[in-house]
Amino acid sequence: MQRTNIYLDDRQVQLLDQLACQEKVSRAEVVRRLLDRGLAGMDSSLDADLDAIDLSYGSLVDVEYSPRGDDDRQAHLDQMWQVSA
Repeated sequence: MQRTNIYLDDRQVQLLDQLACQEKVSRAEVVRRLLDRGLAGMDSSLDADLDAIDLSYGSLVDVEYSPRGDDDRQAHLDQMWQVSA
């Protein structure tokens, strides 16, 4: 294991300490666990990107939309943001 120093703001330290207390582990252990979780999800391969696209396909099938012209773009985007929020 290697020692690494990082700078955290007061809020980050407070939240880390709260997590450490809840999980009954050290602040360093919380940081290691968070890093492990964050790094485990990293995959820059094309296959992972294509899988994410495939999984999201059809996720808005229940959203009703009206036909629009070129000048209706902003209204359409506003409507889509309201539906997905």
